[in-house]
Amino acid sequence: MTLSITEDIRSITELKRDTSAILQHIHTTGRPLVLTVNGKAEAVIIDAAEYEKNAQALSLLKLLVFAEEDVKEGRMAEAASFFREFKSARNL
Repeated sequence: MTLSITEDIRSITELKRDTSAILQHIHTTGRPLVLTVNGKAEAVIIDAAEYEKNAQALSLLKLLVFAEEDVKEGRMAEAASFFREFKSARNL
């Protein structure tokens, strides 16, 4: 999802004038669109499906923070030993 500076930066005025074309561009390219006000970036619009993918990826990354803390603190076990203990505790 790389931004194209020649195609993906538009003014808020353009959005007001031609909303449907801009939304179509976002859906077609899958890239975000930067909206400007007085020549300065003000907001970014992305496709709803792309937003959901980004939100899910961010949620997974947040979970990894806890896993990294566990590793740093030595709260880990070899997979084979974990599964032995897990099966034993559940009589599997």
